Amino acid sequence: MSANGIPEDVLMNTELIKDLQTVAKDAALLHGVLMRTKEHPNSSEVVTYAPFTLFPSPVPKAVFLQALAVQTHFNVLVDKISQDSGFLEEALASTIAVDEFTRRLFNIYKQIQKEGRSQSIVLGLNRSDYMLDENKDGNSSLKQIEINTIAASFGGLSSRMPDVHRHILRVAGRLEESQRVLDNNPAAGLAMGLAKAWELYGSERAVVMFLVEDSQRNIFDHRYVEDELWKRNITTIRRRFENVSMTTSLDQEKRLFVDGQEVAVVYFRNGYMPQNYTSEQSWEARLLIERSLAVKCPDISTHLAGTKKVQQELARHGVLERFFPEQPQVVEQIRATFTGLYTLDMGPEGDQTVALALSKPEQFVLKPQREGGGNNLYGSEMYQVLEVVKESPERTAYILMDKIQPKPLHNYLLRRDSPLELSSCVSELGVFGAYVRQGKDMVMNECVGHLLRTKSTEHADGGVAAGVAVLDNPLLF
Repeated sequence: MSANGIPEDVLMNTELIKDLQTVAKDAALLHGVLMRTKEHPNSSEVVTYAPFTLFPSPVPKAVFLQALAVQTHFNVLVDKISQDSGFLEEALASTIAVDEFTRRLFNIYKQIQKEGRSQSIVLGLNRSDYMLDENKDGNSSLKQIEINTIAASFGGLSSRMPDVHRHILRVAGRLEESQRVLDNNPAAGLAMGLAKAWELYGSERAVVMFLVEDSQRNIFDHRYVEDELWKRNITTIRRRFENVSMTTSLDQEKRLFVDGQEVAVVYFRNGYMPQNYTSEQSWEARLLIERSLAVKCPDISTHLAGTKKVQQELARHGVLERFFPEQPQVVEQIRATFTGLYTLDMGPEGDQTVALALSKPEQFVLKPQREGGGNNLYGSEMYQVLEVVKESPERTAYILMDKIQPKPLHNYLLRRDSPLELSSCVSELGVFGAYVRQGKDMVMNECVGHLLRTKSTEHADGGVAAGVAVLDNPLLF
């Protein structure tokens, strides 16, 4: 690894590494870095460790602090976008014409706009993801990949990772490095946002409902946030879309009841991909929740604010100034994290983007309006798709982004049933934000922790849940 991380002689010490992998796996189990297995995704009878790096990965202190400092501004930006119906409609007009999933979300948004919002409390729990882009001089700059406004995951498991790496480093005789592993507890921070929304809702009997997927391998990530709520004497329940459609009702005041329990907050850990909506009943359940008095995390407008098309529109000249008039320093901080983002709308500008991508496919990423990892297109695959859609409105379902070029480092990626080998890796830094607004008053706006994920350079795309990346910790230098 080196480059101010773990020295190469440690990485190449095969006897030490062999011993450390056993220590590391036991440490992960000991500290609760857990997932259910692929074979039994809905059973906690058999569990395994979530995949992770043997050693923490070096991250420059300056860019790490930059990412933390800008997070509260991104929280405000997402919230401002969610309230700007003109901007959302204009930004998403071309996308909803060709992308059915985004169109169905947008139709719910329009219906709520027409009927009027039932709840003035807004809760946002998001995660802004970055990579370090290395220029020709060898210097690295922080560049945003995306911001996740729905089901931003791994706040729970990343809260347990510092103790795992500290223990590994102590056993390896790297005491100085062990002391440089940062404390990190996004689970508590995310729960703080949920608790504030619950408190403002104003009913001690009401519950927080986690809306979850059918397959729940990553349940322990949720459980840490749930546990923080239980410590505050806030009851949590877990339900799927089909539960909601069968057992949920609204009373005359639009209070949401599930199995007779009043719901103060709905925390969406599901609903971000088309396959999450398995039937029309799923869509009806989403609309019912949006109509209700319950606080939604996210509500439908905040969900749409996190789309890739909105991300691309924000990079246009003068758009950030629309949301931060007379705040040039905030605009500068946010814009400094942007990489090149290009429209594929029909017309001369979109045509120019297509020509640029086809001429240098290795320099770009083609991104659809999807969350959950593993959706982006690179290289020859991107080229083939663009060749098919280049003359068609179908191209507007995507945006084009400069491919961020991080400097690879070496580490061991520990996965169940995988051989132990030194891999060339790149890392992705996520920063968690939590905010609560009541009416026009922002009552909470915080950066609540971080997440580092690392993957082999042989994989272009995909996160931990997609089986590509693994959990990590930043080792600042």
